[in-house]
Amino acid sequence: MSKAQAARGMRDFLPADVRRRQYVIGVIADVYERYGFEPLETPAVENLETLLGKYGEEGNQLIFKILKRGDQASSGEADLALRYDLTVPLARVVAEHRRQLPRFFKRYQVQPVWRADRPARGRFREFYQCDVDAVGSRAMTVEAELLGAASEVLVRLGFADFTIRLNHRQVLGAALATSGVPEALHGTTLVALDKLDKIGRDGVARELRSRGVPDKAAEPVLDLFTAAGPDMVSGDVVARLRGAVAGHQAGAQGLAELEEILALVGSTPAAGRVRIDPSLARGLSYYTGSIMEVVVSDLAGSLAGGGRYDGLIGMFLGEEVPACGISLGLERILVVMGERGMFPPEAARPPADVMVAIFDAAGVTDALALAATLRRGAGGAGLRVDVYPEPDKIGKQFKHAASRGMPFVALSGEAERAAGTVAVKDMTAGTQDAVARDKAAAFILAKFGEKLGTSRG
Repeated sequence: MSKAQAARGMRDFLPADVRRRQYVIGVIADVYERYGFEPLETPAVENLETLLGKYGEEGNQLIFKILKRGDQASSGEADLALRYDLTVPLARVVAEHRRQLPRFFKRYQVQPVWRADRPARGRFREFYQCDVDAVGSRAMTVEAELLGAASEVLVRLGFADFTIRLNHRQVLGAALATSGVPEALHGTTLVALDKLDKIGRDGVARELRSRGVPDKAAEPVLDLFTAAGPDMVSGDVVARLRGAVAGHQAGAQGLAELEEILALVGSTPAAGRVRIDPSLARGLSYYTGSIMEVVVSDLAGSLAGGGRYDGLIGMFLGEEVPACGISLGLERILVVMGERGMFPPEAARPPADVMVAIFDAAGVTDALALAATLRRGAGGAGLRVDVYPEPDKIGKQFKHAASRGMPFVALSGEAERAAGTVAVKDMTAGTQDAVARDKAAAFILAKFGEKLGTSRG
């Protein structure tokens, strides 16, 4: 392995990658703020006890622990850990800063998380999550708004063929109970069922057996989970689930909430995209109510997932505070958009709008002054300006600007300085115009307008 290589499971993002990420994150932030969500950031490192016991047995094993430092470094014990997700830190923040936060707190958060996982294709130890959560209300309006916001983000990014799978942990619990799965095995059963789309029915059946779930209980559960295919309408699924939760009060309440969410999303951008899917489990142990996942028919895996976790904040606060959220899979979205050519031109814009050339040493100070003028622009509309760092042959400077995709080059040689003008080279058209120095920024901005049909984006 090269000494200059990034650590396994970690990545460098070069400028083109960063611009694409910034574009997607910009769309996400814009949509979420239109829905009243506020930005939040939390530390990369949390106390280990904050994270342990929140993600289930498999999640606990993937927490990136940090060994104690100083005099205790040789103990091999850990007291801190890298952030595993953004939901548990949110719960801690709400518990710690509750008096400073509104009763109904809506936040979005885009930050990296870390998993002590085995690196593989498409699986990283460090990756970004894009979460949006609402805290303080048990109303199903919360789910409707979350699904509407996530749908609007995906539509803005160019996704048109996605479906939102919807289920409920209380419905799942009732179905497991009526099938004969012991309550003590409900959590481990859901972890196994969450792998249904990855390892299939037979694989899940073997895993359930290895986890101690009796075959006579596993079979009816698998029948329920695999019977409702993607073409089955939600009304028929509800009827089937009603039989599965018969006589189970919590299950009946969960099913009623699913029907309410289904009715409410009809008034949001998620309308027509939501279907109740009994096979959706989501293995994280902190979910207590609705659970959701966004999928595209021809893609393995999901673009987003989340659910309601009314008990998680109470683990820190000592009293139950309702909460619900959904997380967009930023890394997966970026990969799919790249493969499908979904990025607009502004996501791949060059490093600068114009490059200022330098003819000779005597013109360096003037070149810097010209760059400052162009950056200030006209009427508050300035340009992004790069300055070629040293005097050089003009042909080499043009070649550099072209290689970086910069659309204009501004030249101010001895003759231009004497005349109070700037020569503006249009790198696309190959034309060159002499423009009054104080009009150069407006001239280039107008050229952008001609190229784009309106104005620079």
